[in-house]
Amino acid sequence: MEGTVVVVGLVALAALLVLRSGMRVVNQVERGVVFRWGKALPSYRQPGITFLIPFADRMRKVNVQVVTMPVPTQEGITKDNVSVKVDAVVYFRVTDPVRAAIEVQDYVFAVGQVAQSSLRSIIGKSDLDDLLTDRERLHEGLALMIDSPAAEWGVHIDRVEIKDVQLPESLKRSMSRQAEAERERRARVITADGEFQAAQQLANASRIMSDTPEAMQLRLLQTVVEVAAEKNSTLVMPFPVELLRYFDRAAQKMTGEQAPAPATPVPTTAPVPTASPEPTPAPAAAQAPAPLPDPRTATPGQ
Repeated sequence: MEGTVVVVGLVALAALLVLRSGMRVVNQVERGVVFRWGKALPSYRQPGITFLIPFADRMRKVNVQVVTMPVPTQEGITKDNVSVKVDAVVYFRVTDPVRAAIEVQDYVFAVGQVAQSSLRSIIGKSDLDDLLTDRERLHEGLALMIDSPAAEWGVHIDRVEIKDVQLPESLKRSMSRQAEAERERRARVITADGEFQAAQQLANASRIMSDTPEAMQLRLLQTVVEVAAEKNSTLVMPFPVELLRYFDRAAQKMTGEQAPAPATPVPTTAPVPTASPEPTPAPAAAQAPAPLPDPRTATPGQ
């Protein structure tokens, strides 16, 4: 009896060890591909605890997360014969774990090689301007070129982006000069357009002022007010002739409207001659005595 209990216990222990050896845990980000006697089963194991037949099944876990793989810098010549260096990044994930496990040896390495060759191909088919400005279209074309062979491996290409385009130094200097010349041209065009519009407005203003001369005087007074605001300046303003003409016309209008007043006789009287006093002669100036001769220069006859 005791021997039977021992045997049953050993059998149960062996069964537990067998079950333990056949139990596997599949993570949420993985899928399990089971190979039974070397042949892949058509269905893969979902995340959680799964059991395998001991000594018969072998499971390979395949990651189904999105893989971000940088593409090394590729040097090529564009369609317009410009040597450039371009690097990119590829985002892809596994959609069919069974095919990814049996159709290709290393799907990550395979996708990387296809991405490099496709990037060089897209460089040769595109112009330099397309690489610099029209990248969305290049991204779509590059993703389509990589996704065609990757679909047979159970891999889906989510997105491909070109990160950087390295240009030769001589080409950079040429493009810099071109951009500078373009900005100079636009600045000159804008300045000329402003001068043209200012000339048009000045011409319109001159025609308005010629019709109303008073407007010129008002503009002059406004300019005087603006200049007088500066305390460190001296203003010399000539008196305008138009203002004199304005006052002259105003005076003529006023004299034409008022009638002349009658003249009143003014009494005149004869002038009375008045005797002017005779001028008194001025006293004669006293004659000064003659100077004495110098004894040193006098002659014996003096």
